[in-house]
Amino acid sequence: MLPLRQFLPAPRRPRFAPPLAACLAALGLPGTAPAQSSAPDTGHGAPGSVIFLHPDGMGVNSWGVARMLLAGPDGRLEWDHLPHMAVYTGHMTDQLGSTSHGGATTHAFGVKVRADSYGMDGPDALVAASGRPLGLVSEAREAGLATGLVNSGTITEPGTGAFVASVPERRRHAEIAARILASGVDVILGGGERWFLPAGAPGVHGEGRRADGRDLLAEARAAGYAVVRTREELLALPDTVTRLLGLFAANHTFHDLPEEELAAVGLAPYDPAAPTFAEMVGTALEVLARSGRRFLLVAEEEGTDNHANATNAAGTLEAARRADEAVGVAREFVRAHPRTLVLLTSDSDAGGMQVYEKGVREGDPVPATTRIGAPLDGAAGTASEPFLSAPDARGRRHPFAVAWVSSGDLSGGILVRAAGHGAHRVRGTMDNTDVYRVMYRTLFGPLPGDD
Repeated sequence: MLPLRQFLPAPRRPRFAPPLAACLAALGLPGTAPAQSSAPDTGHGAPGSVIFLHPDGMGVNSWGVARMLLAGPDGRLEWDHLPHMAVYTGHMTDQLGSTSHGGATTHAFGVKVRADSYGMDGPDALVAASGRPLGLVSEAREAGLATGLVNSGTITEPGTGAFVASVPERRRHAEIAARILASGVDVILGGGERWFLPAGAPGVHGEGRRADGRDLLAEARAAGYAVVRTREELLALPDTVTRLLGLFAANHTFHDLPEEELAAVGLAPYDPAAPTFAEMVGTALEVLARSGRRFLLVAEEEGTDNHANATNAAGTLEAARRADEAVGVAREFVRAHPRTLVLLTSDSDAGGMQVYEKGVREGDPVPATTRIGAPLDGAAGTASEPFLSAPDARGRRHPFAVAWVSSGDLSGGILVRAAGHGAHRVRGTMDNTDVYRVMYRTLFGPLPGDD
């Protein structure tokens, strides 16, 4: 088996324009029939492994802005090279748009739920599309597969946690952390150290906040997990580790505040001491592949959502760069392990960011708003100099601003993309419940009720 560390991206300087680099251093119409899914299974084949990447809050527009900045208008991201794609529809049972916890629950169980749901349907117990009362990661583990969760935010974020934990309220972080550990997932990497330690107990990144007095780190070691809490420890991991818990921040590995607030306190959008999303994904794949078993890895870049919710364009684009690096790691893994599916989607479009050029000139501060009042961000925030695209085919770099539609999570403009084993199932228009179905059929074969 090839060592997976070779698939990790080599360290490189950010491809941001100089002003941004300086900033980062400083800091359905009424009456219509319900839409029908066009993603039926067309053949099951032998089961495989699944890498599910969830760059939260990334719509097609967000990827488009990232492409301009990182690859240029004539360039392509790693995301662009995922060949199979479908338009994503993500409504809940009680609203048109998704929430992070409701959307994650639907991805984990394959059924529609209320917007305020975390591994349940609101306060009610939930049965998955498979007929089991389990999220897909728990079901995979019960079937003997290796499993992993990775999050650039706290590991209790629903994009990962809802696959193994069911709670009536999203804010029950201490309970979610305990359920994640109790699930027996083989690899757990992210932030959220404070939810694994008793209140007041010192950790590497801050004090614990558990009111029940439990030390989940001690419990993890007793259960056979190697426990790491720095990037150096993660990247120096012995090649004998088969169970891994890594916690690299008290809460998130990023600082989700507006650009001006980060600059005022001297913080960058991401903690430079924490591992990147790509590094966590690469290490998780290495450990999971070492088991010799098929696996399911669920990995979320949360900063793409949180920075956009703070209308921090620089932070959002740095998060997008990190998400795209992880796509590259997954693509390399699939090339070396063809019986693996990489599946990628979001469940919402955070902020609705757009490239804006009218009245934007290199060297001048961008206008505060568009003509109709939409807020604009330059490379260092409001009224700063613009972003500069990577060179186009003629070598020209273009100045632009980022326009924000909202600070919230929006519906529409989202794609499902895929490569590798079972990727043919991704096409046309797919409901959020189909994300589960694609993963399930790749892992296990037909669902109950399939022909």
